[in-house]
Amino acid sequence: MSSDQRFFDFLKDRIGLDVASVGEAIIERAVRQRSMALSAQTADEYWQQLQACTDEQQALIEAVIVPETWFFRYPESFATLGRLAVARLAEIKQMRALRILSLPCSTGEEPYSIAMALLDAGLAPHQFKVQGMDVSPLSVERARRGVYGKNSFRGQDIDFRERHFTEQSDGYRIAERVREQVRLQVGNLLDPKLLANEPTYDFVFCRNLLIYFDQPTQKQVFEVLKGLTHVDGVLFIGPAEGSLLGRLGMRSIGVPQSFAFSRHETPVPEPVFVPMPAPIPQRSAAPIPTRPRPFSTTSAQVVSIQPPLVQSDAADLLSQIATLANEGKSLEARAACEHYLQSHPPAAQVFYWLGLLSDVAGSALEAQGYYRKALYLEPQHPQALMHLAALLESQGDVAGARRLQARAARSERADSERKS
Repeated sequence: MSSDQRFFDFLKDRIGLDVASVGEAIIERAVRQRSMALSAQTADEYWQQLQACTDEQQALIEAVIVPETWFFRYPESFATLGRLAVARLAEIKQMRALRILSLPCSTGEEPYSIAMALLDAGLAPHQFKVQGMDVSPLSVERARRGVYGKNSFRGQDIDFRERHFTEQSDGYRIAERVREQVRLQVGNLLDPKLLANEPTYDFVFCRNLLIYFDQPTQKQVFEVLKGLTHVDGVLFIGPAEGSLLGRLGMRSIGVPQSFAFSRHETPVPEPVFVPMPAPIPQRSAAPIPTRPRPFSTTSAQVVSIQPPLVQSDAADLLSQIATLANEGKSLEARAACEHYLQSHPPAAQVFYWLGLLSDVAGSALEAQGYYRKALYLEPQHPQALMHLAALLESQGDVAGARRLQARAARSERADSERKS
């Protein structure tokens, strides 16, 4: 029933979702669930109900969207935001409050993290306001409730929970002083009237969204994001989206692991695709040099790198690699990957992490090599397929990207059939 192209087109039109980026199986499963909920027996019957009911349209979107977020995800982004915000206030002589936008804001962890980071950086409440926006009314309602379970607090550094939350029977409630800094609303990035009458924002967070769009929609959404970002502002994106922004006229501000971009006078030329030579020799990770960044009144912060505490058990070490990478500790994560490869048989997940770490560091060709090694060991590795596809598309190899996305879709469909 659900393989009907109409449902794919509906989601593309409403939220810009490229079916190839997530796989047909996810959408098929969502349509089956909603069809069963409405006792629809055929595709036509469910399609008619979908067209006649705006609530059902939103219910299908909610069934496809699975929020995956937590507080202070990519910590260096928030540390960088704090430093840039202090400099930005000095630059505008504190004549107005800073404006920060988070979209999609999901269930609120990101906009509340922004507010906590700025309060912890010493900003007063009157010096900034955060706008959170998401296409999902259900997610926005959960964000407004402001109560979170343990899954929203990940990583080793969760001291902020003591400062900004109150524990209660059903979870942790965000402090009122943080909640007051954040305004939440429902909104769609594909809406041409989105925030049309609002002033531009000093900082915009839009992370891990562009990779789910096809190339025309990526460009459309980027133009919206650029229009929302002040000419001297900064756009924070996800780890796999940097190559795309470089081609569309943005440049990294040069702070490792911040995934922060500013405007560039002219778009960066598309990189020339060069096949990756065979094996990449293992080497020690070198620090990434810091380049000039906006709001130059702030000096670069030097961070000392400590080697990770490695463990011999493969499962523990894989878990440690994931934790280090998700916390933005790329050098430690890379060292843990190399330790794994020295003490255990090659694993696709380790090469995937090395690919992502190289991708984040701007080493596109090296990232390709690692992603391909992961796929050699595990041909249907979903994350490696998705990120390599995004990398190839950013380099103009649309056909190669589509082939990888089709593989990911077939893998997801087969996995869904095994579980059903």
